[in-house]
Amino acid sequence: MSKKKGKKRPSFNVQATLGDKRAALSTYPRPEKRPGAVVPTSWNDEHPSWRVGQIELVDRFGWHTISREKLLEIRDHLASFESMSWNEISVRSKYFHHSIPVQDIMPRAQKRLVEMGLHMLDELFRFRLANLERVWGYRDRGVMQLLWWDPDHEICPSK
Repeated sequence: MSKKKGKKRPSFNVQATLGDKRAALSTYPRPEKRPGAVVPTSWNDEHPSWRVGQIELVDRFGWHTISREKLLEIRDHLASFESMSWNEISVRSKYFHHSIPVQDIMPRAQKRLVEMGLHMLDELFRFRLANLERVWGYRDRGVMQLLWWDPDHEICPSK
């Protein structure tokens, strides 16, 4: 009989015989580890993040006319929301920042959504940055997809 070289049998700490089969453990489970399911969280508990891929760069509500100073100011406003959860933004500060049904925005903006392929949206979200200034977009779970800059509160004027 020839011996096979290089093949080593694993050493096991525990062995059990079941008929002509053998089950073996190479290590014992650690008792400090407990199985558990991850509790799903609501996106309302998440902090906002931003996507800018659909920012409009055309008239009427495009970002292309904004000065550098104004853009930095908007960035600072949006950055300040990152320390808050969506719940804090949209519930506690609902007067300033909230969802608006698409049917309530001006017809030209509704038409633009269709042109952008966003006809399936039921609502948009707007941030009030100053007296008249608004940033518009839509939420996809905890992510805000930015769309429009509305410096004169025209997309959905107060009733």
